[in-house]
Amino acid sequence: MCGIVGYTGPKEAYPIVITGLKRLEYRGYDSTGVALLNGGLKVYKKKGRVADLEAAVLGENLHAHTGIGHTRWATHGEPSDVNAHPHLSASGKLAMIHNGIIENYAQLKKELSNKGYVFKSETDTEVLLNFIEDIRENNQCDLEEAVRVALKRVTGAYVILLVDQDQPDTIIAARKGSPLVIGVGKGEHFLGSDASPMLEYTKEVVYVNDYELAIVKPNELILKNLGNEKLTPFVTKLDMELAAIEKGGYDHFMLKEIFEQPLTIHDCLRGRLDANAGTITMSGVANNIEHFKNAGRIIIVACGTSWHAGLVAEYIIEELCRIPVEVEYASEFRYRNPVINKGDIIFAISQSGETADTLVAIERAKEQGAIIFGIVNVVGSSIARISDGGAYTHAGPEIGVASTKAFTGQLAVLTMVALKIAKEKGRISDERYQQLLVELEAVPEKVAAILKNAPAIKAIAEKYKGATDALFLGRGYNFPIALEGALKLKEISYIHAEGYPAAEMKHGPIALVDENLPVVFVATKDAYHEKIVSNIQEIKARKGQVIAIITEEDDLIPALANEVFYVPPADEIIAPMLSCIPLQLLSYYMGVARGVDVDKPRNLAKSVTVE
Repeated sequence: MCGIVGYTGPKEAYPIVITGLKRLEYRGYDSTGVALLNGGLKVYKKKGRVADLEAAVLGENLHAHTGIGHTRWATHGEPSDVNAHPHLSASGKLAMIHNGIIENYAQLKKELSNKGYVFKSETDTEVLLNFIEDIRENNQCDLEEAVRVALKRVTGAYVILLVDQDQPDTIIAARKGSPLVIGVGKGEHFLGSDASPMLEYTKEVVYVNDYELAIVKPNELILKNLGNEKLTPFVTKLDMELAAIEKGGYDHFMLKEIFEQPLTIHDCLRGRLDANAGTITMSGVANNIEHFKNAGRIIIVACGTSWHAGLVAEYIIEELCRIPVEVEYASEFRYRNPVINKGDIIFAISQSGETADTLVAIERAKEQGAIIFGIVNVVGSSIARISDGGAYTHAGPEIGVASTKAFTGQLAVLTMVALKIAKEKGRISDERYQQLLVELEAVPEKVAAILKNAPAIKAIAEKYKGATDALFLGRGYNFPIALEGALKLKEISYIHAEGYPAAEMKHGPIALVDENLPVVFVATKDAYHEKIVSNIQEIKARKGQVIAIITEEDDLIPALANEVFYVPPADEIIAPMLSCIPLQLLSYYMGVARGVDVDKPRNLAKSVTVE
């Protein structure tokens, strides 16, 4: 969840570290800190945003060529100056930052307290740091060996960066379960939770694997496993530009990412979908096609917005491929004792490719003989590497905490996967297959048309910005979109919202309906249209405020709804990629109207790499 940055080399470390933290602030923003080696070890940290730290260190001597920095999403201990990272060891010689959770920290803390250690913070990180120092002092070993011994004792997830005042040009790093990227420059190295802090300096990076330890110096990168065996770093070339992680003139990253969707969906389809030739080219599917043909079941594991994409995929895959599909919350699936049959296919959907619950879930499923198919956005991520096959969404960096373009990228990939499998299995007619290819190819243009009418959604948001609750209803393929719309509104505006299948409202939620409740219907033209019109009438009979997302030329719902927003016509399988767009805009404009920092909503972080 937290963001980490490190640098060692000839340049001034502080500007590189602080700029990197700004780029990683979407990962956590309740406190920030840096440790700098400049003849000694100096730590500066502050509750609040990166800007608060910058203000606090004005006038300080920040000269250093090695430094580490951290932006925090609190786990152990409330946000405060004391709990902020980096933490200093009892001797004051070591400083460490940490992303993750040390699950057995209480036991380690008790052991250290019995030895006389006194802790200043409430964090598990300070415990681990002093545990490392204690091992170094008692075993008379170097810091590298102390880290190795300590990490064999701890349970949980971590990325740690350590600096020692007696080794002013060295950063020691290790990971398990949380991401770590090392940028390789000329006589310098960069470290980060992702590649964004190092983009303007290098395009060559090393993705560190679980249970690996890195000794990083300006002119040297040594990679080892916890058995002290040297490994050969695999250098990867980044396919990312600096402009992709900048706002580009938009007020917020979220708005930029919403408006990027015509391009990102096009990029997702490009090179894969050719409607003229009637083909879908996806090597991840092709290389596993026999598994798909013989699959008795597909299980989709995901969290949050990715889970909603999985629900849409369940409808599409069962309709087109006639393969049973189950959609599971990864956080529940990993702790159950699910029945996994050899040959079952697990779809792991994650924007970051590092979602902790999803990662553990597929590791355990793979041990039981399941085939893992990853659908992620971040190249080189942990889920991508553990998967037997998969597909990248190619949505580009998504900085806003609320997922938008990653979601539509996931829907595009999942739809192509379903069409490819259905064609290979002979489950879809040539005519239907060709129709859906043409419709899918037209999605970027239709999304662009929707975005041109964004001011209409902004006006609706202004009208209902004072709401305290909202209900989102849909049927069929649009039911998961109703869930996603409710989630977005909760995340970005802090309005309590719930999503339901429209037919289920009579089983409880209709009790909430009065003249003050906005009820958002995702009601595009499909097989359920007449039914959802009846549901709208039931809400209107109870004086509810109906906001309807409808297909152009709908001649029934405008007469019933208080507000309507039109989207272009599309087949019901394709429609979710269109009907979600106005809901993203609605949540964005509602959040802005209510004064929320929509890119960094309270209590949330972009990548959930801890439980």
